[in-house]
Amino acid sequence: MTAATTLPHDAWAAWHPRELARRLAGVARPWCVAGGWALDLWHGEETRPHEDLEFTILRADFIHFRAALPGLRLHAAGDGHVEPLGPDDVPPSGIAQVWCEDVAAGCWRVDMMLEDGRPETWVYKRDPSIRRPRAEAVRRTADGIAYLAPEIILLFKAKYRRGKDEADFARALPRLDAAERRWLKAGLALAHPDHAWSKAL
Repeated sequence: MTAATTLPHDAWAAWHPRELARRLAGVARPWCVAGGWALDLWHGEETRPHEDLEFTILRADFIHFRAALPGLRLHAAGDGHVEPLGPDDVPPSGIAQVWCEDVAAGCWRVDMMLEDGRPETWVYKRDPSIRRPRAEAVRRTADGIAYLAPEIILLFKAKYRRGKDEADFARALPRLDAAERRWLKAGLALAHPDHAWSKAL
């Protein structure tokens, strides 16, 4: 890694998922939008402001996505630290997030999340026993933007229960179908036993 970044951690001017999809159109490797934006792609509308944009890729595919995002300086992010990666560096095994800095604009554009699954299988990073066929874990909007299924996003959000996470769950709950509810409830039982959301499901 190179010297620490001087760009403030809150200097976000995130792309819209459509812009990310446009830039990654030539990458023939699995990726999908994650976080709050994934829920809004599922809803079909922007239900709240988003300070960032997260997307997930397979760790082994990092070099393909770095090549698809010229003009961005990549940084390993973890435990409150954000450190630039050199042009030939790959993120250390303990790093699961790579923040992408638009050098010309002086802001962060997107957060690249590294996962250890396989092209055909999505694996939950906090409990590898929780996994799904990627064809079930990833959905697509009408215009082809890939996003992580809502029940999976909510499982990630269940750990923190920040105000926005509670609001996202409340907004999503009436729209979850029976299969989505069952999967989320089973995931909560494994990852977060006795979670309050389980009763609502």
